[in-house]
Amino acid sequence: MDTQPAPASYPVRLSIDYPDRDLNRLTTFFRIIVAIPIIIVLASVSGGMSGGQWQENGKEYMRYSAAAGGLLYLAPLLLILFRQKYPRWWFDWNLNLFRFQTRVAAYLFLMDDRYPSTDEDQSVHLEMDYPDVQRDLNRWLPLVKWLLAIPHYFVLIFLFIVTFFATIVAWFAILLTGKYPRGFFDFVEGTFRWSTRVQGYAFLMVTDQYPPFSLEP
Repeated sequence: MDTQPAPASYPVRLSIDYPDRDLNRLTTFFRIIVAIPIIIVLASVSGGMSGGQWQENGKEYMRYSAAAGGLLYLAPLLLILFRQKYPRWWFDWNLNLFRFQTRVAAYLFLMDDRYPSTDEDQSVHLEMDYPDVQRDLNRWLPLVKWLLAIPHYFVLIFLFIVTFFATIVAWFAILLTGKYPRGFFDFVEGTFRWSTRVQGYAFLMVTDQYPPFSLEP
């Protein structure tokens, strides 16, 4: 495992355009409420479980089914492990769904006042390099990547707690001035970037390069 700091061209890259303009105070005030429709849309493609039970001939049966959608994790892991393949359409699905999730998150965290698009980048620019599995990925590493990333989880818990309070301060600042304080914006963007790299490494498995402990690009 490469534990050295990642170079500038890390295979997972995220940037969010700073809104150098007055943000909409009204939608900022009601952000949680106005975001409900897009959250429902996101939930509908992000997977879930449904179930039920019924009786027939005096016997009770239970049924559970997995909803379609969501980031693909187990299937790519198995193909990397046994076939050393990462189908391009699975990669594209994960990348585009992750982009959509990040646009919704940026909207919820007040980083953009444009309603999240299901397909356009808007202010969120997320890129992941498609891996050459046989050349770039160790077929056994996906089994333990989630474990190797544990130090990042602890740091990210702290960072997202700080991000939550930074967003509250930004909410008041936008209502009073129309601006998102640049220092707070850069911190929240850095937290998203850090989290994105970890997810790309540990769960989307697009790289074996260990994520840097850094908020910077």
